[in-house]
Amino acid sequence: MRNWMKKRGLIPVLAAALLSLAGCVDQSGTAGTGAVAGDADTLRIVATSPATVDIMARLDIDLVGVPNSSLSVIPARYDGATRVGTAMGPDMEIIKTLDPDYVIGPASLQTDLEPKLEAAGLNGIFLNLESVEGLYKGVEQLGELFGRQQEAEAMIDEFSAFYYAYSRENAVKESPTVLVLMGLPGSYVVATGKSYVGSLVRLAGGTNVYEDAETDFITANTEDMQAKDPDIILRAAHAMPEDVVNMFKDEFNTNDIWKHFRAVEDECVYDLPYDEFGMSAKFNYPAALKTLGPMLYGE
Repeated sequence: MRNWMKKRGLIPVLAAALLSLAGCVDQSGTAGTGAVAGDADTLRIVATSPATVDIMARLDIDLVGVPNSSLSVIPARYDGATRVGTAMGPDMEIIKTLDPDYVIGPASLQTDLEPKLEAAGLNGIFLNLESVEGLYKGVEQLGELFGRQQEAEAMIDEFSAFYYAYSRENAVKESPTVLVLMGLPGSYVVATGKSYVGSLVRLAGGTNVYEDAETDFITANTEDMQAKDPDIILRAAHAMPEDVVNMFKDEFNTNDIWKHFRAVEDECVYDLPYDEFGMSAKFNYPAALKTLGPMLYGE
């Protein structure tokens, strides 16, 4: 029986979401071609991940290079763009042949990609896409950089209107506590409040039991997780979603400690669909929040 459904204030939740637009993007330009900000129609730009491609498409910006992806759909407007490899491993040789003014990628891969761009003399922009708020901060900054302020402002206004209406739906309910697990075949980590899935839980009104951890993902032992006594356990996939679902099923069936979690006893364990709960924030977050609602509030 879910016993956390009490009144929760709307204003603090909404204010926190909107105020965080002030500082959720990590942009870093590497020394290289000397390209300068200006009208995107005059620039050659490569986006290395599906999430960054989606942002550029919504800002009405052409790209000369986009990633290969078997799990995400690249907008049709980029059918003629060169494929530059996967988001996790973009092909620098291909990227260099495109002579881009900017290469745009997620900040989560900056440590690996930035030295390669510097070595190639290319300018990199890295967006913090670990939250919906960060997604829209990236929209705002790219709009300013590439002369698409009007498009960016319209998108941010759309988010503000959506979130105001969405928050009102859950305003009378108390926040359930949530443990979020992020899996790869054979292993898993805890997704904190700094991860994208963690940000969706927060926007939906839930409280991540590892909300205040310093990094987006941490390793925690099952005894510590059990001590957090989450109301709900959510299981997400970093990649290979079908294999991860099976991995989690085996883990929960064979590791006896899970049987002692209240969330397991209450049958409040859910597998999140990969297309809505990936590693980077995307514009399908309303669908993800709609999916979360029944999981968090039993409706």
